[in-house]
Amino acid sequence: RNQDSSSSGHCLVLSRLADAVTPLWRLPYQEQLQVKYESQRKILQTLASRLEELGIDAQKPGGLCCPLQPVVPSPIINGYRNKSTFSVNRGADGNPKTVGLYVGTGRERNIVCVKANHVENIPSKHKQVAQCYEEFICRSPLDSCILFHEGGHWRELVVRTTSCGHTMAIITFHPQQLSQEALATQKALLKEFFTCGPGAVCALTSLYFQESTMTRCSHEQSPYQLLHGAPHIFEELLGLRFRISPDAFFQVNTAGAEVLYQAVGELCQATGDTVLLDICCGTGTIGLSLAHRVSKVIGVEVVEKAIEDAEWNAAFNGISNCEFHSGKAEAVLPQLLASWEGARPLVAVVNPSRAGLHYRVVRAIRNCSSIRRLLYISCKPEGEAMRNFLELCCPPDPQKKLAGEPFAPVLAIPFDMFPHTAHCELVLLFTR
Repeated sequence: RNQDSSSSGHCLVLSRLADAVTPLWRLPYQEQLQVKYESQRKILQTLASRLEELGIDAQKPGGLCCPLQPVVPSPIINGYRNKSTFSVNRGADGNPKTVGLYVGTGRERNIVCVKANHVENIPSKHKQVAQCYEEFICRSPLDSCILFHEGGHWRELVVRTTSCGHTMAIITFHPQQLSQEALATQKALLKEFFTCGPGAVCALTSLYFQESTMTRCSHEQSPYQLLHGAPHIFEELLGLRFRISPDAFFQVNTAGAEVLYQAVGELCQATGDTVLLDICCGTGTIGLSLAHRVSKVIGVEVVEKAIEDAEWNAAFNGISNCEFHSGKAEAVLPQLLASWEGARPLVAVVNPSRAGLHYRVVRAIRNCSSIRRLLYISCKPEGEAMRNFLELCCPPDPQKKLAGEPFAPVLAIPFDMFPHTAHCELVLLFTR
């Protein structure tokens, strides 16, 4: 009876994790696409209503702000993620060194860490590395770091893979009060485990280690330390080869990204004299994939290592009409556009994080009359991106220094970059 109860409880926890991480996993794929279409339709209805409140007649058939195309399906449905982040915490069985994903909330104090072996969107290679990392830390005399102030050391694991067969593992470690000698010992043990021990089965291309006393820590705050292998992994996309650093942004669904970028290229309607402005460019994937269609690509990205990757990617692929600028878009873009003479047409593509674009970036775009066409790629259009949409489309406002002609949404295309989840990548085309 106890065994039956334990087995039932285990299955319940697994189902809770699957429902939390991939809430649509029980639905056939075509039904998933329909659910996502309806959610995107509601977002465009909301945008139309908000624009109406600003005095803009934006109502189109169905109450939408612009036509909405069907959701473009992902070429790969299962195991499509090329990047996974695993936490270390107490498992449902009480093991304080469980490597997996969270179920529960901090507010209710019911968080448990559950192995992700059954989660549909995570590839088997990621699960294998997570299992090996758990085996390593369970052998270690050092505790896992669940709460910083309570001590412990072993923290999260990031696994990145590519279609070229490369695998990068990044292990985050809280140093607490350990000496440099003790840290060196742990790094040596970690390297030995993944190169000569049981972890060698993972065949890691790169093994990185980062000492971090914060929840999230950039390379500039605490450098990624290469313990084994190559400093970068490589991906192929639309016939180009891309170098990826530990913290560089790359679309999480590579096959889906190819479909997305091909569509972006068509929507840009670029000609030979067009200049493409790629804002939040990451490793340069969008700009470089469209470089052959335009006279010049200008990329802006806050992560320095990603810009280094973008410049390497351009040189390696023999692309010479690209320039990349490192820094916050709100600091770099206004200066770039202020000096723009307007001799050639500008098409802007923005692909920000969930936090959306900084207000100064939107203002710079609005006030640059050469930008007549703007593609906004959003993974969370109902969030902060909605604020950006309204700022792009609202009437000129001298108090907010929005002097430029407003944009108008003309087409929306959702792309299913995240099968089994409720999320979509929405491409909104704005013109003026």
